[in-house]
Amino acid sequence: MSEVEGIGPQALPGLQERVAQIIDEARRQGASACEVSVSLEQGLSTTVRRGEVETVEFNRDQGFGITLYVGQCKGSASTTGSGPQAIRETVAAALAIARHASEDTYAGLADAALMARELPELDLYHPWQISPEQAIEQALTCEAAAFASDPRIRNADGTSLNTHQGCRAYGNSNGFIGSYCSTRHSLSCVMIAEADGQMQRDYFYDVNRIGQALLDPTSIGRRAAERAVRRLGARPVPTCEVPVLFSAELATGLFGHFLAAISGANLYRKASYLEDSLGQVLFPEWLTLDERPHIQRALGSAAYDGDGLATYAKPFVENGRLLSYVLGTYSGRKLGMASTANAGGVHNLFVSHGDEDQAALIRRMGRGLLVTELMGQGLNLVTGDYSRGAGGYWVENGEIQFPVQEVTIAGNLRDMFRQIVAVGSDVETRSNIRSGSVLLERMTVAGS
Repeated sequence: MSEVEGIGPQALPGLQERVAQIIDEARRQGASACEVSVSLEQGLSTTVRRGEVETVEFNRDQGFGITLYVGQCKGSASTTGSGPQAIRETVAAALAIARHASEDTYAGLADAALMARELPELDLYHPWQISPEQAIEQALTCEAAAFASDPRIRNADGTSLNTHQGCRAYGNSNGFIGSYCSTRHSLSCVMIAEADGQMQRDYFYDVNRIGQALLDPTSIGRRAAERAVRRLGARPVPTCEVPVLFSAELATGLFGHFLAAISGANLYRKASYLEDSLGQVLFPEWLTLDERPHIQRALGSAAYDGDGLATYAKPFVENGRLLSYVLGTYSGRKLGMASTANAGGVHNLFVSHGDEDQAALIRRMGRGLLVTELMGQGLNLVTGDYSRGAGGYWVENGEIQFPVQEVTIAGNLRDMFRQIVAVGSDVETRSNIRSGSVLLERMTVAGS
């Protein structure tokens, strides 16, 4: 998909101008403050299965999100129309909502003095000049490599190539207008292996800002097939309490739960087990969690947050101790704290790690469960109780013995984080959270 008129850096001045026009229109209609977000996006997606093309989809979308304030009363409305009449009507609708809304003493824009002034260039925009025919060819090549790699691969559950490019602008009546373009490209393959009356499904994928930097389709297909075949013969294990090793791609989810627990919205709603936990030691003393929002081409990089504040590098956890919550302007006000420039979330969280890869952590574990698949949503963020269906591999004497399925792993997040033994050097780079495999001292594994 090549760069087209209307999408790309050349579109940014126009988007910023439109934001400024909407802010002026909001003032003209009587709003005391206003913030506007504008997006223009285009994508191509194709899926193949068993050598046949299932879908080819092209999308192009634009949207305007408008939030107005009348004093401390807030109203929001959105539109896909870009004409003057559509904008006037959307502003009027948001204004009508604000005038009927209840007053919220914490509502409003971030202080003008805190707005971002100089925005770094993060090199996020790399459009991929790939045609639908070329995308289909890559997907078919990927799937064919999976089928050819092992005779036990009997079926496919879809191989998809997706490419996306977009431009966004945000501005508010406190003087901030920022914009950027970005791209995201991915190729994924899901295969089904069958032997001795059992079928197992697994996948592999890659994602990158640069389409040409993706792993080659043949490698992705083969790795998807290898993972599916490796699952054959899976069985449950007896209920026990043993060390558990989360693969790197699942460990990112563990730390995602932690970020949710220290997010301002959950804290001021009293919906987190980590309420009033600032300054507490929550992890081993060697562990640090820090945000690095300005990494070139990284998937989570951002120059400013959803309130227009400049993002900056900082630790949330240092030497095991919680130093900061994750706060935007509103949640910070609710908690009586300053924003951490995280309205909209965290940008590139890095988990400190050692020099042992996953194989070394398996040897260190000795006996226990390597978890490579999780099912269900068994997390109570209020209490920290954690219970998920799981699959993976049983380990004895530091070596994988057989695949495991139909078990449940259970614990409490507070205990689990304190019982982290090691974080591996096999850092997952396809995520906003960068973590290696995580070895926990013990969890309950409920099986047969």
